[in-house]
Amino acid sequence: MKFKVLGSLGVEVDGHFHPIRGGHQRVLLAVLLVNGGRLIPAEELYGELWGEHPPVTVENALQAHVSRLRRTLQSLGPGAPVLLTRSTGYSLEFPAGDLDLNVFRRGVGRARAVMDRDREAAAGLLAQVLGLWRGSALQDVTGGPLCRSVAVQLAEEHLAATEDKLWLDFEREVPLAIGELKRMSVVHPWRERVTEMLMLALYRCGRQAEAIETYNAARARMVAELGTEPSPQLRELFLDILNQSPACAGTGKGARPAPQPA
Repeated sequence: MKFKVLGSLGVEVDGHFHPIRGGHQRVLLAVLLVNGGRLIPAEELYGELWGEHPPVTVENALQAHVSRLRRTLQSLGPGAPVLLTRSTGYSLEFPAGDLDLNVFRRGVGRARAVMDRDREAAAGLLAQVLGLWRGSALQDVTGGPLCRSVAVQLAEEHLAATEDKLWLDFEREVPLAIGELKRMSVVHPWRERVTEMLMLALYRCGRQAEAIETYNAARARMVAELGTEPSPQLRELFLDILNQSPACAGTGKGARPAPQPA
């Protein structure tokens, strides 16, 4: 039994995906999963399920949703995790490897550990774990602040891993790398790392003018819409490209893989 949060919430059993019916059940399962077996106080669950307007009989309502979720998981077959009820809250016991979120994070960590010495292996690992995503994380969970914050954090981790994969594709001269970098620069115009990679990729392909124009367009957009200048690292790369610095011809300049998100 595998749990899926990198997209719509659900459970995979023998290769078949089972969505979780009922908004409150989805929120409850999402909170229990992303907390990795930690005991969740009932008061915290009240806020996630009902926000600032819990029902008058909130304790009974929560117990009812816990019972429904327990029955839902048990109905999916053997191997259902244990949903424990304690005096102060609830927890879900399951192997860490049964949650796609954990598989993704571990895979990204392994890829970043080897990317300096084995680009092919790192790219393969990243492609594998990026393939776990089926949309935005927790996309059908309308929970409280915890669910929203986890979804935002996972979106950032996904984007950083995608940037790592693009950098490795560029380093390995994958033909579609520049096209994908251009697409990413349109979708995420404020990601300076994407701009760095695109500038460097264009320059190394003999397209210095396009690399310079990429910087000028990004700078103009930042000044007009954010009222700020590009970062010192991006400006330094622009000057190196403008001056045709030998450092830009190798692989050690700019757009280095970001550290693994917490």
